[in-house]
Parts: sequence; structure tokens; C-alpha cells
Amino acid sequence: MLTSIQNPLVKQIRKLHRAKGRQQQQLCLLEGTHLLEVACTVDYPLVTVCCTLDWYSYYPQLWQEATGRSQRAEIVSPQVMRAIATTVHPDGVVATAKRLNRTAIELTTGLGLVLQAVRDPGNLGTIVRTAAAAGAKGLWLSDDSVDIDHPKVLRASAGEWFRLPVVVSPDLKTVIQTYRQQGTQIVATVPRSDVVYWEVDWCCPSLVLLGNEGAGLSEDLLQSADRHVKIPLSPGVESLNVAISAALILYEAQRQRQFSPMRSISTQ
Repeated sequence: MLTSIQNPLVKQIRKLHRAKGRQQQQLCLLEGTHLLEVACTVDYPLVTVCCTLDWYSYYPQLWQEATGRSQRAEIVSPQVMRAIATTVHPDGVVATAKRLNRTAIELTTGLGLVLQAVRDPGNLGTIVRTAAAAGAKGLWLSDDSVDIDHPKVLRASAGEWFRLPVVVSPDLKTVIQTYRQQGTQIVATVPRSDVVYWEVDWCCPSLVLLGNEGAGLSEDLLQSADRHVKIPLSPGVESLNVAISAALILYEAQRQRQFSPMRSISTQ
């Protein structure tokens, strides 16, 4: 059992709490039973698995499965668990895994999201979870956003981080231009527009552009869009949370595809 927070492995894992450490080691931190279960379900390669003795006594089968997929496994003391976890009350297991390194997403049908400068990890994780639930094809993220493998992003995604294709891009404008050339419609969300998001035909391949929680989309990306749409708000309400905005559009697109395909107003 590892009992010292000065142990080299403990120090290495603690560095993964920060973006710099994750970048240097090319590893991310998986905290909690649910994330570990999903990682095993999708056969995601693990590097290290650490758990307390109490956790092991509750989940011996999951421990066996996880250790069979990892390079190293350790039983640790509660003190060490608190040191390597980022949560206030860890449930007893922490693992490390290789970082995602996706470079492309297939979008011949369906809908994808483009997120610019989204800084809140809870918002990003929620968007990943919602996009996967609504059947989105993938998500493109600007490189000035919160890290896609921030521990809170992983937890907020409820494990869908492993399933939804996500690409981090330094040049979203080029991404958008590439998909437009393939016939994908580009739709930007803005505070004011004559078009409401449910008036768009979401049955054709589409990219939805969503911006920073405060500043919205940059002028470059706004000009890259084929059309601008709004989400109507009651008087006096300034804006919606970006995760809520994404959810509304994702489920309107799902509704149209599954229940009531409509003619795009752009062709009327």
C-alpha cells in the first residue's frame, strides 16, 4: 500500500491536476467509479489505477478489469487518495490514461458543434454529454478553450468524453471552410437575428457555432456562417448559458430528424 504523499508516483499524478502537467506527460486524470467503468466498457487504455482498500472491497471485479487494462495498479491510503484526487470527497479510485489526440470528424450527415473560447469546464463537459445524448457527430474546440481533458470536463461529461469525437483546433475558420466545401450548412448563434433556431432545417449536415460564455463568437467566425440564428429570450434576460444553448439546438435538430422533417426556410 502506498501511504506517503512524497512517493514519486503520487507526485507524478498530482502534476496532472494542472494543464501543464497533463501536456508534459500526455496523460489525463480519471476520477471516480463511473468514469473508470465507462473507460473499461469502451476499452480505453489506462496507464495507472489507484484505489483505497475500502473501494477495492466494494468493486473487486471492476478493479480486476481495470488493472488488466493498465500498466500499473496500486492500493493507496485514504490520505494519498485525497492528495491525488481533485475532488473534495473522492470516492476511492483514480486512474490515469493517455490523452485524446483526434484530428478529424466524419460529418457527411447529422450535426456537429464548433465551440470558440469556452472557458468553463463544467459547461464544456455538459455540452459533450448533451451532444452525445442527442446524437451529434462530434465537436470542434478552439485551442484557447479550457482543456478538453480537464478533470472537471471529464466528470461533467459523465463518461461521454470517451464516446464523442472531439478535435481541438488552432484554426476553426479553416475547419468551417473545409466542411462548407463539402456541402455542410454553417449556423452561428447570435443574440439578435430575424431567424429563430427552430426555423432552420437541421435535417441536412450542419455545423453550429457557439461562442464564449461572455463575449460570444468572434467576428471572423460570424462572417464564416451561412446564417445567424437566435434563441428567443424574455425581456430583460441578457443571455443563456452556452451549455443550455447547445442543448436547445441539439434537441431541436434531433426532433426534426426523427419526427417532423421540415423544408428549410432558405429554399422557400
